[in-house]
Amino acid sequence: MRKTSAELAALVQGRLEGDPSLIITGVAGLREAQPGHVSFLDHPRYAPLLATTQASLALVTHGIKPPDGMSVIRVENPSVAFGKIIALVTPALPPHKPGIHPSAIVDPSASVHASASIQPFAVIEAKARVGANTLIGQGCHLGVEASVGDDCFFYPHVVIRERCLIGNRVILHPGAVIGSDGFGYDFVDGRFQKVPQVGIVRIDDDVEIGANTTVDRGRFGSTWIKRGVKIDNLVQIAHNVIIDENTAIAAQAGISGSTVIGKHVRIAGQAGTVGHITIGDGAILGAQSGVNHDVPNGQFVFGYPAQEHKEAMKTHAHIRRLPHLVERIRKLEKQIERLGGKVDI
Repeated sequence: MRKTSAELAALVQGRLEGDPSLIITGVAGLREAQPGHVSFLDHPRYAPLLATTQASLALVTHGIKPPDGMSVIRVENPSVAFGKIIALVTPALPPHKPGIHPSAIVDPSASVHASASIQPFAVIEAKARVGANTLIGQGCHLGVEASVGDDCFFYPHVVIRERCLIGNRVILHPGAVIGSDGFGYDFVDGRFQKVPQVGIVRIDDDVEIGANTTVDRGRFGSTWIKRGVKIDNLVQIAHNVIIDENTAIAAQAGISGSTVIGKHVRIAGQAGTVGHITIGDGAILGAQSGVNHDVPNGQFVFGYPAQEHKEAMKTHAHIRRLPHLVERIRKLEKQIERLGGKVDI
């Protein structure tokens, strides 16, 4: 990249403060940046780094005061703007030629669009469908009657089991498994008896699912991931879960069966839910929270069992004072005994 600061300001539709003729040749974080780099400040906690960074230019929000002499571009969302600049220097992935690799196995009854790319050792089973401009990566498996829409990108070793439905522009990272059996058993005569899992998984448009994440098929009906949902690596979604539009779930979270999650929900890492509850629109589940009850719209919960965030913080503050309180109680007991009293606990 070789752009002036004025050109970058125009690209991100920001307001330049400083030298418009600065030559920018690369991108980096504030800590790693060198002269000639552009960086960005996305969170106030990192504001002190503006004083020490060697970056020639930084993207900042309107409320940030940069050090004297530093050139900045003011934008509403520095992270989004920085992404536009990164796109200038990120090499495009090599184009994948349409067609079916000779080592792939495609059942004659499957439907593969002429513009789709089926990579080496992929398996497309009977009556499966692959849409236009979709890439099925190396070693992927599409089960019987599975359907994949247009413009999807499946990295290597993705599994889509039988009859599952994938929309358009879906990205699945390596090792994702869509449609594995739900964890359903009846305990009969002293042993576990498998309950047939005959439903499907439905994934709507513009969903992205991370590496080694699993989405179980419904016991009957559907497990349904709606439009725009983003799911991180190593997440478990159980049978008959419904996740509404534009919700984000971070790594190692676990959602138990028949849970209903609303729109614009944020679930932090290692959070988990019991089954058959509802998480309202716009709710936030804090990291490592254990949620065993319905969460209203917009509520932020944390801890185990999960509480409203402010109440949870009070509880944790009291817990941290327990050693001090125990010591105070011991001293009070000794004082009572010296006064001739008796401590009976």
